[in-house]
Amino acid sequence: MKVGLLGKKIGMTQVFDQEGKALPVTILKLGPCLITEIKDLESHGYKSIQIGYIETQSNKLNKAEIGHLSKYNIPPLKYLKEYRVNSLDNFEIGKLITVKDLRIDHNISISSTSIGKGFTGCIKRHNFSRGPMSHGSKNHKQPGSIGAGTTPGKVFAGKKMAGRMGGKKVTIQNLRIIDIKTNHNIIIVKGSVPGKPGNIISIHQK
Repeated sequence: MKVGLLGKKIGMTQVFDQEGKALPVTILKLGPCLITEIKDLESHGYKSIQIGYIETQSNKLNKAEIGHLSKYNIPPLKYLKEYRVNSLDNFEIGKLITVKDLRIDHNISISSTSIGKGFTGCIKRHNFSRGPMSHGSKNHKQPGSIGAGTTPGKVFAGKKMAGRMGGKKVTIQNLRIIDIKTNHNIIIVKGSVPGKPGNIISIHQK
């Protein structure tokens, strides 16, 4: 059963493998998630599973969300996420999905919102080189030319310039599961995961 899970990033630490090497790892608290909807070829033209995470108060949801969940007697859930699947076998509405469905040494992809850096310059945002820092230089952190003259008479779209950095959805692929703590709904993956501790994350099995 290959389906995704929603959860929270707890933080980073390090563990030691059997050879004594220190591995940088991220601790994630995943699920339990409820299956809230099943879409098939006849009804929607594709196969997918919708899951919900974190029970909340009904007044925190709008009427469309409450109606959608109450149709199957599912409690109000704060976060909903849809995952495409190849097969709808072993899925039923109201079923719990937990970390028990994951396996150690398997690879997963993790998506989250990266840490926002605010409005930054070209050097921080795009790794531009700076100008001379010697006395008399008036070009320390300037962006430089942003285009030609009368022709084309405009700045081309996509030009690397100063602007808001971070705060976007980022997906890291092929992170290996080091350990699973089923009694605490926690998994440990090798490497870093986007976002701050406490961020909502989405994982997808490879």
